[in-house]
Amino acid sequence: MTITQLEYIVALDAFRHFSAASAHCFVTQPTLSMQVQKLEEELGIKIFDRSKQPVIPTEVGAEIIEQARKILAEKNTIHEIVQARQGRLAGELKIGIIPTLAPYLLPLFIQRFNKNHPGVKLLVQEMMTEQIVTRLREGRIDVGLLVTPLQEPGIKEHLLFYEELVAYVSQKNKAYGKKYVLSQDIDPNKLWLLEEGHCFRSQILNLCELRKSVSTQFEYEAGSIETLRRMVELNDGITILPELTTLEMTARQLKLIRRFRQPVPMREVSLVVHRDFVKKRLIEVLKEEIITTLPEKIRKNKATNIVPI
Repeated sequence: MTITQLEYIVALDAFRHFSAASAHCFVTQPTLSMQVQKLEEELGIKIFDRSKQPVIPTEVGAEIIEQARKILAEKNTIHEIVQARQGRLAGELKIGIIPTLAPYLLPLFIQRFNKNHPGVKLLVQEMMTEQIVTRLREGRIDVGLLVTPLQEPGIKEHLLFYEELVAYVSQKNKAYGKKYVLSQDIDPNKLWLLEEGHCFRSQILNLCELRKSVSTQFEYEAGSIETLRRMVELNDGITILPELTTLEMTARQLKLIRRFRQPVPMREVSLVVHRDFVKKRLIEVLKEEIITTLPEKIRKNKATNIVPI
């Protein structure tokens, strides 16, 4: 049994296809297939059921793959110990981040991180929450930046900050005349929402205590927060925005912000990893850099009224 063979079965479990797994491991498909077969012969069991498409682990194979992940994690820990002793930080960190965070959080810390840690390469990709959780379990990314709590088995959440939710109101909307808004002030017929799949959509619905089902003459669901903001500015409507989106608003845009009455609704943003995660030191540094670059107001926010996903 070799470390390489363990890496191959973990990759095959993640991709469920020999050609994709071999490409990920930078070897030919016959090479990967042969090494997996050798490991199966050594152990006297079948790790994968090749009669299924895509290939899936057998019952005992799933247990072996889980143990292989732990062994590979310990191997990487050894490298981290050596790097720490040598006073250097190096390697790749694969990050998944949800679209409602990426445009606002990444610019805060990326430049500082790259300057402080030139030996670390950040590979960042926007994806939905479900996709982040899946790829963490498959070992295809190292860390996720998203909204919690998730309550997902095997996923560990490390709190980063709480972000206030605010209303963004058209001058044509009756809520524009209010100093503070309540959830019942929001007309569901005038509420602009993100499309299905965004966790922030479900948070807005939970905050407003509604399931939008009223039919209107024009229905539109946006793919980004910036589109929501623009639709409110040009139409009679209202939407909900996370606090980070307000940091670079113009004076004109800030006039459309209405805060909620106490207790102010918040969304919880966390760094999440798989329970067997590796690259512990890199992830610790990432967390430190993010928190350091947050505006003071956001760093001091409290968990007063966390809106569920």
